[in-house]
Amino acid sequence: MPRHKSIAILGATGSIGRNAVTVAMGLPTAHVWCLSGSSNLELLCCQADQCRPEYLIAADPEAAEQFEFPEKWRPRVRVGEDALVWAASHEDVDTILAAIVGCAGLASTAAAIDAGKTVALANKEALVVAGQVLLPRARETGAQLIPVDSEHSAIWQAALAGRKEEIERVVLTASGGPFRDWTRDAMRQATRDQALAHPTWEMGPKITIDSATMMNKALEIIEARWLFDLHPEQIVVMIHPQSIIHSLVEFRDGSVLAQLSPPDMKLPIQYALSYPDRLPGCAARLDWSQMWTLQLSPADRARFPALDLGYAAARRGGTAGAVLSAANECAVQAFLDGELGFLEIVESCREVLEQHHFIEQPTLDDLFAADAWAREEIAKWICA
Repeated sequence: MPRHKSIAILGATGSIGRNAVTVAMGLPTAHVWCLSGSSNLELLCCQADQCRPEYLIAADPEAAEQFEFPEKWRPRVRVGEDALVWAASHEDVDTILAAIVGCAGLASTAAAIDAGKTVALANKEALVVAGQVLLPRARETGAQLIPVDSEHSAIWQAALAGRKEEIERVVLTASGGPFRDWTRDAMRQATRDQALAHPTWEMGPKITIDSATMMNKALEIIEARWLFDLHPEQIVVMIHPQSIIHSLVEFRDGSVLAQLSPPDMKLPIQYALSYPDRLPGCAARLDWSQMWTLQLSPADRARFPALDLGYAAARRGGTAGAVLSAANECAVQAFLDGELGFLEIVESCREVLEQHHFIEQPTLDDLFAADAWAREEIAKWICA
């Protein structure tokens, strides 16, 4: 019988977190022990009314100070990043759904790994920034990292058909975003609204802009390199506009296995929370009464140079991923705020990556320092 699991959903008010709450509420084997949010504390309390966790965590102390929590939750509210780390490593928690966006989720993810927890990892930046540090820790503590990204979940599932040493390459699919057919000159004039108009997925603004620049695939290359212990040359990116094939795994005998499903994040979330069991769920299903056309074409790295940055950072390791991730996060926000043009997102990231002081074997403190430095450099780049 499937085992009951106590779950902490960190980042519950974001797009992944909201889906995770819906999924967990429908799983008879799941008990939501803790929910965390940052500034949208009203939504966090509404979620708490639904799933009745033991604890709420308000990660932003300033927002928590200004918010009037319902009296019934007051004894169960904890505040700040230390509370996230506390929840991630708590003995009553079996599984952490790590969905805090950006480097802000790294400390709690590291704490969960140190405590030997199962980590359903939706925060790709954790491995992009610190995969070189976190994966050896996970092997030491027995922690299990299960990807929630649809592409990496697909690789995880397809790879179960063989042994790790039998994998020849993996293929990450990309929708191509709203600009997959645009020229570089046209993209230079792209507006905020155009970049946010994703053709198939409904995601938060940061991830949607990453899809438009294809920086999301660059970060996924780095994530796959660490999560599956691959050489960057074993990772291929293909454009797949229908977003039905989420990734493919090619084995050394020539067999290629793929995972297919509609573009609905509830499926990889549920698989991560219920693994190794497959349970009935609320995710959308493919309609087998209609004809399907599934297209795959090589990604154009000349039009989407973010991919080259991803391969470069994956090859180099060390602090490269931390710098690229932080620079991109700040550059995307600057674009959303009207301070950078669309193509300047990747251009500024390349310049910062090339200028940074590289450390080959960083500690977590080194990675946090590299992250902070990259953010300062992007701020200078914007003001220049």
